[in-house]
Amino acid sequence: MNLKDHEKWLVDFYKQRDWYKYTPPVRINYLTEEVGELSRAIRSIEFGRDHPGERKLSTYEKFDNLNEELADVIDQVLIICSQYDIDPTSLMEYSERKLNKRFESNQGA
Repeated sequence: MNLKDHEKWLVDFYKQRDWYKYTPPVRINYLTEEVGELSRAIRSIEFGRDHPGERKLSTYEKFDNLNEELADVIDQVLIICSQYDIDPTSLMEYSERKLNKRFESNQGA
């Protein structure tokens, strides 16, 4: 599955559950929440979590959680793209152009 196919599937999924109605200002709060969960997943892998209310996770569980949280972040970005009618694949091209231009004087450094 490619990014555009997943975006279409995701939008349909959200519309079926009446979640798509939430506007981008609301959606950015969901994205922020998911980034926080991603941060916790990375912290768990890199430094561990010493929390008495949590059981110790296996390495597999930690990386499974990392995948879950990365996917959640991508999903929120894709929904925002859809709501603003932005092709998510164009973002990759935009990023490359921006970085190449920004660092063109450092090429070959």
